[in-house]
Amino acid sequence: MAGYKSRVISLTKRPGHTFGFYLRVEQGEEGHLIRCLEMGGPAELAGMKDGDRILRVNGEFVDGLSHSEVVEKVRISGASVTFHILDEASYMLAKAQGLNLSNPQSTPVANGVAKQALKPKLCYLVKSSSGYGFSLRSVKGEQGLFMTEVIQGSVADRAGVNANDRLLEINGENVEGSTHEQVVDKIKLAGSSIMLLLVDEETDRHYQNMRMKIGAWLATSKYLPHKPCVVNMTKGPDGYGFLLKEEINLTGKAICHFIKDIDRGSPAEKAGLKEMDRLVSVNGKEVDSCSHEQVVEKIRLSGNKCCLLVVNKETDQMYKQGKVSPMLFLEEMDSSSPPSYTEALNLPVPVRPSTPVQGRTEDLKPKLCKMEKTSAGYGFHLNSIQGVPGQYIKEVVKGGAADRAGLVDDDIVVEVNGVNVEQSSHEEVVALIRNSGSSLEILVAKKSIYDQLKAEGVAVTRLLLGETSYAQTTSSLSEESIDERL
Repeated sequence: MAGYKSRVISLTKRPGHTFGFYLRVEQGEEGHLIRCLEMGGPAELAGMKDGDRILRVNGEFVDGLSHSEVVEKVRISGASVTFHILDEASYMLAKAQGLNLSNPQSTPVANGVAKQALKPKLCYLVKSSSGYGFSLRSVKGEQGLFMTEVIQGSVADRAGVNANDRLLEINGENVEGSTHEQVVDKIKLAGSSIMLLLVDEETDRHYQNMRMKIGAWLATSKYLPHKPCVVNMTKGPDGYGFLLKEEINLTGKAICHFIKDIDRGSPAEKAGLKEMDRLVSVNGKEVDSCSHEQVVEKIRLSGNKCCLLVVNKETDQMYKQGKVSPMLFLEEMDSSSPPSYTEALNLPVPVRPSTPVQGRTEDLKPKLCKMEKTSAGYGFHLNSIQGVPGQYIKEVVKGGAADRAGLVDDDIVVEVNGVNVEQSSHEEVVALIRNSGSSLEILVAKKSIYDQLKAEGVAVTRLLLGETSYAQTTSSLSEESIDERL
């Protein structure tokens, strides 16, 4: 779903347990809401958040159905169910923009032409000898200040500023309640550069209709001149080839981690790391609040591959001036649908096949391996052949978490935490495993079994495990309730 962070989440509950959340409808709120997540429950571990909206149950669009109908669809699913989820802010935006949520590939449309999701924007301006190239105006009876007289080719014009944009923040400070004179003084005192948070008329109108506060956390960073760098590395025989240096700022609160002593010809140098780049995140997780030891451990647990987000001094200063995290850049890059989204639309409702495939033996089935991460990790490597879909298990450590769970070298990986990964890239599967937290559930099949099932045209899913392996008797739910424990 272009422009929105939709997710596909598959849950399996144990006998006598629930999925770990309440499904609710609430007065004044649209949609089927996720509430009261059980800490450590299947839903919370899978990444559901309070306020998320359910769009589909087992591939069937349910946003327009009654609460009792959605509850029933979840109930008849038994012990396993697949949801399509949209976060609260994206759901509200999509509704306000008239997006057809039943079409996962649709985008907001105006007069038959697709358009991008509406966002405020961050604009960074460095003063030239002729100034910034814009003026401010106020409108009687309207709150706020607006951009006007934006000179073509000026600093403001090149930075993405447009006439009639409303000014929200200067260098991270909200100025919506400030007078014209106060704002002019702030700009003069800012020195030779400023970071502005602006919103155009259409975007402003949508957020006001939703009574939703606009902040830099919602903004697009595409107009900013300096970009953070995403660095993907594969470990060499001598490691990644750099050192990490920790510095604490003058307040004694903020911790910064810097790249140092990059080895010549190392994976770090080849990937583009530079001396004194500041490390922002490891594998998508921000590290500003982490100690040196915690960051080193995050990198170590990555195995042979690691993805870092770094900023050079100039980029770092720009983001800090606007009091906004460079993570905004990474989140905007990662806003597309997961690769399993379209595939999950075609998932059947999980009902056991009434008749077995002819010639199938009892052992012709995959394995569901569940494991808890230890201090040494999960104890296996994930391998793939470049250009060929599919991942397989290698180097299972004897006595490790993977070994105890039943993983064997050359097992074919089918699902990770309920998400089918047969057509996913190596990086996508690694990311799913990294984001699983301290526990992991992998559906795998011995290569000979996998090949035979595929030759017979049989989809390799948990259904082949049989009801006794993963299903349970469904619990009774009141169809009249507007607050259901699932």
